[in-house]
Amino acid sequence: MSNRFTLRFTAGPEHIDELGHVNNAVWVRWMEEVATAHWMADGRPADVERYAWVVTRHEIDYRGNVGAGEDVTALTEIRDAPTGARFERFVTFSNAAGKELVRARTTWAMIDRASGRLMRVPAEVAKPFLPPA
Repeated sequence: MSNRFTLRFTAGPEHIDELGHVNNAVWVRWMEEVATAHWMADGRPADVERYAWVVTRHEIDYRGNVGAGEDVTALTEIRDAPTGARFERFVTFSNAAGKELVRARTTWAMIDRASGRLMRVPAEVAKPFLPPA
């Protein structure tokens, strides 16, 4: 369990826009995929079953891009404890040479699956994702 998680993506032809680069909407989808994979990997099974997450905000800086066939590594990191129902995630995408291409700060809110309502993140749900003390 960790406040950091990585996932590798390969840009396919379906990810490329008319300029020959990964489309901005694809970067957002990959942000959601790496965050979800982190939740599934490090969340306690009962929590994963009981709660879901929704994005409330993305703030993205694009510094570079890749074309079809190129790989990027996504790193998602949670730096601080949640505030109420919300966690902030920081995501960076780097190319094979380690150059940072995309940086984002995303805000996620926790939802109780049974009621469909936002709820405060319990300390025990947050604990596996918090930085070491």
